[in-house]
Amino acid sequence: MFNFLQKIGKSLMFPIATLPAAALLLRFGQEDMLGIPFLAAAGSGIIDNLALIFAIGIAMGLAYDGGGGAALAGAVAYLVLTEAIVVINETINMGVFAGIISGVVAGLLYNKFYNVKLPDFLAFFGGRRFVPIITAVAMTILAGLLGFLWPPVQQGIDAAGEWVLNAGMLGVGAYGFLNRLLIPVGLHHVINTVVWFDFGTFTNANGEVVRGEINRFLSGDKTAGPFLAGFFPIMMFGLPAACLAMYMAAKKENKAIVGGMFVSIAFTAFLTGITEPIEFSFMFLSPLLYVVHAMLTGIAMMIAFALDIRHGFGFSAGAIDFVLNYGLAQNPLMLLVIGLLMGVIYFVVFYFLIVKLDLKTPGREEDDEIEDGTVNYGDNVLDNKAYHSIIALGGTDNIQTIDYCTTRLRLQVKDAELVNEKQLKRHGAMGLMKINKTNIQVVIGTSVEFLAEAMKKRMMNGNPVPHKTNEPYVAKEQMKAKESLEINFAMPIDGEIIPLSEVPDEVFAKGMMGQGFGIVPSGNTVYSPVDGKIVSIFPTKHAIGLETDTGVEVLIHVGVDTVKLKGQGFELFAEAGQLIQRGDALLKIDLAYIEANAPSTIIPIIFTNLTTEKLTILKSGIQQNGETGILNIK
Repeated sequence: MFNFLQKIGKSLMFPIATLPAAALLLRFGQEDMLGIPFLAAAGSGIIDNLALIFAIGIAMGLAYDGGGGAALAGAVAYLVLTEAIVVINETINMGVFAGIISGVVAGLLYNKFYNVKLPDFLAFFGGRRFVPIITAVAMTILAGLLGFLWPPVQQGIDAAGEWVLNAGMLGVGAYGFLNRLLIPVGLHHVINTVVWFDFGTFTNANGEVVRGEINRFLSGDKTAGPFLAGFFPIMMFGLPAACLAMYMAAKKENKAIVGGMFVSIAFTAFLTGITEPIEFSFMFLSPLLYVVHAMLTGIAMMIAFALDIRHGFGFSAGAIDFVLNYGLAQNPLMLLVIGLLMGVIYFVVFYFLIVKLDLKTPGREEDDEIEDGTVNYGDNVLDNKAYHSIIALGGTDNIQTIDYCTTRLRLQVKDAELVNEKQLKRHGAMGLMKINKTNIQVVIGTSVEFLAEAMKKRMMNGNPVPHKTNEPYVAKEQMKAKESLEINFAMPIDGEIIPLSEVPDEVFAKGMMGQGFGIVPSGNTVYSPVDGKIVSIFPTKHAIGLETDTGVEVLIHVGVDTVKLKGQGFELFAEAGQLIQRGDALLKIDLAYIEANAPSTIIPIIFTNLTTEKLTILKSGIQQNGETGILNIK
């Protein structure tokens, strides 16, 4: 459930990323700015359709490949839900929750049915084309249920929202405290979505009802803003002052090393309101320090509320949003006064606690822990950083999935203990969070998307050593990972190993599909020969494509010309996209049936992406399932 909520939190960043564009267009179109209604209408086009954008963005975020088919399914889900549900109860307006529910359902259905196979006469509607169809059916049923179930749910949400909105300083302070406290686990997006896009209602000049703190503020609601205003002093002044405190508390000999980093992340927080790189630099070194930060955020929110300050943002509480929305704000200059006060408090509190408790904030590490961050990455900095980051994360063997949100990598690994935090920081990471034994997050900053995509590309290719690197130890680690296949590959089924040239199929025998060998099977169950994942299963079940943790592709093809059996004689134990370990059962085969109905039962094992490497078969003859040391790759 925790991982699922994290995925939703990450997926919310797709639609939230549209808010800066909406805010800019909406503000510049207002009379107190450029006075161009055309621009304001363009911005409203985004704000007024946020629920639909949420449906599309969340569906893409949850889809295993971020595919456009999931986006279409999300849109279909939202349209079916919102149009059908009002027939049952015309007073229902689910707002952003309609988008969230639609996106979640569409994303899950996409992952379930993107590769579904239909009979030949319906084959056109198979695969990804089937997803919008099944989504429409599912959402029709769900709309029928929610037509009766949603009103009491909405009443509960509205009651909670009214309580928070009417709780005065307590409600505002509690929200500010929880907003910061949930950042370490990445669930702050969930609570933000409810407050920003659902709490409170306002009827604009066109008679349209808008919901949520951000929407109401940008639409001119004079009561909106108390749940946003208090963030400006923290993000523009408080956390940059914390950076100054950490710099002043750093060892003299290390200040030159950490100074540039502190200036960069402090300026980013001041200008844009992106603060995670700062927060991750101390949250795990001292939970006490981070709790103090969360409490100070709540206090700033309460002070802004007490002084009747109203201000808001389209993305985050940085200087850009402060200036952009200044004309809509109430008493905005007082935020600067509060900001200076919070800056002083942050500096004094942080400096005192760091020195008094001897916290190992950046620059205060032991001499053998801190390293000069200068690394010669050669010509392609991003590609080299991706390479070193993969190695620091335990190599391709250890990494299972790579994902990201605004500033951090979200990864699933086999063993979090294999992750080298020291080397991650050496190559640009600002912090590491080990959520559990297999789930970690690495704070990178606003360039995280580019690094994540570069890492994904390298993972697919086995993370080869870059042409230029000044760290010899990395080459050794990569060589070790590359050679791990000869140790990890195991006999997938009882049988006799034969040369590939003896397989009675010219395509396999001449190596047209890649290097490999054949097995004359005597067993009836095919097991995974490697650790990795299943990338494809042929509709007729006779062939399974695997990808090892080192990026090597393995094709297991049961029998010759067995595609004509149309699945008869095969029983699957796995599915496409599934992570597998060596020895996991994949497929049960009926040898007698295959022998009677196909030209041969021989199983070709093909390594489809070995191009420059040479495959050597070390064993031949009869081998038992699970036998290792079968092959070597150089």
